Amino acid sequence: MADLEAEIARRPGHAIKRAEQALTTAKAAALRAFDLTVPQYAGLLVLSYLPGASGAQLARICAVTPQTMATVLANLEAKGLITRTPSSVHQKVFVTKLTRAGSALLKRADVKANELEQGLAAEFTPEELSRFAEYLERATKVLGGK
Repeated sequence: MADLEAEIARRPGHAIKRAEQALTTAKAAALRAFDLTVPQYAGLLVLSYLPGASGAQLARICAVTPQTMATVLANLEAKGLITRTPSSVHQKVFVTKLTRAGSALLKRADVKANELEQGLAAEFTPEELSRFAEYLERATKVLGGK
């Protein structure tokens, strides 16, 4: 068993996955009070910066599959947090925007999500945080991400 633990501990992917899972779990708990999932929150956040983004754009930016984003958008629309209208350029593309209720909910949820991320950042010095971000970017690049 000690050999297995040592083998797992030496693999950077395992550490990255554990950190990702811990962050996702903490964010999910923080967002539960707003009846939002992490992907729903991410979609709302991106739409606040890119009103009119397509589902494909949102999926790429939020790092989920197009199928997952389609479900996320359908749920957000059912909750009255977004509107989706057919694009004037392409019939199969929908232009997605936050509703007033979506903007208001996002503002409240973002306070909690931001508190969580600031708490994480506070565990590092500014220099460590900068290096940490550089290491993660390098890992993403090496693995074929953009």
